[in-house]
Amino acid sequence: MNTNHTVITSYVQAPTRTVTASGVAYAYRELGPKGGVPVIFFVHLAATLDNWDPRIIDPIAQQHHVIAFDNRGIGATTGTVPDTIESMADDAYTFIRTLGFDTIDVFAFSLGGMIAQALVLKHPELVRKLILAGTGPAGGKGIDKVAGTTYYDMMRATLTRVDPKEFLFFNRDGIGKRAAGAFVERLKERTDDRDAPITVKAFRTQLKAIKRWGRSTPADLSSITQPTFIANGDNDRMVPTTLSEDMHRRIADSKLTIYPNSGHGGIFQYNREFTPAAIQFLDS
Repeated sequence: MNTNHTVITSYVQAPTRTVTASGVAYAYRELGPKGGVPVIFFVHLAATLDNWDPRIIDPIAQQHHVIAFDNRGIGATTGTVPDTIESMADDAYTFIRTLGFDTIDVFAFSLGGMIAQALVLKHPELVRKLILAGTGPAGGKGIDKVAGTTYYDMMRATLTRVDPKEFLFFNRDGIGKRAAGAFVERLKERTDDRDAPITVKAFRTQLKAIKRWGRSTPADLSSITQPTFIANGDNDRMVPTTLSEDMHRRIADSKLTIYPNSGHGGIFQYNREFTPAAIQFLDS
């Protein structure tokens, strides 16, 4: 067998590549078989390429072409972080079109889900299917409180010397703590060619963009006609769970799954249940 055609289906082994568009070098990783509609992964607040759970990406990449990328000014992608979600969506569009795709599926988590909504509202022809996890709509009640919650939990995490995601993404009961520990360990599985960490300035600019999104005029989500799968935990302290229910009501025929006894990172805590459901949704 010609090794050049070996398909990488493990995110840990996917090499980091770059593509340049409008003076910005976008860092990305791709895996899975090419040829079908690619699944583009939109990552969360303060995250880089190293923040995707391999237990979600790897199973999807068995049968799908998967691409994860750093938005402008994040991780190894050059340029400065935009201070609006809409500008981030414009950058994502530039990146996707530069790679030559005119039809994609979207897998978006948290801040990534906000960017994905802005993208699909502006370029509906680009998106075939939409997975929105742990996210909320423009003008969503409580989104502008994300910064306060984030800073509070980062302080708590610093005092207890744990990863802030253990506070932000998971409940602080026994089940949540075990799920948090397992998730953080999975993120360490990749040891080579790791991404550059986000800068404090970039992180603050992202928070500013989220606050602006939360305070902006609600978008008309009824114009989203793509099949949409919405997922969250039942106790999301970052982007309130009620906003997932709100999006579900406003996006016709959308599918909603709320996982019990879990927080913002419900899809990671319930990866064994969520990932097959996501694959079935993409394939249906």
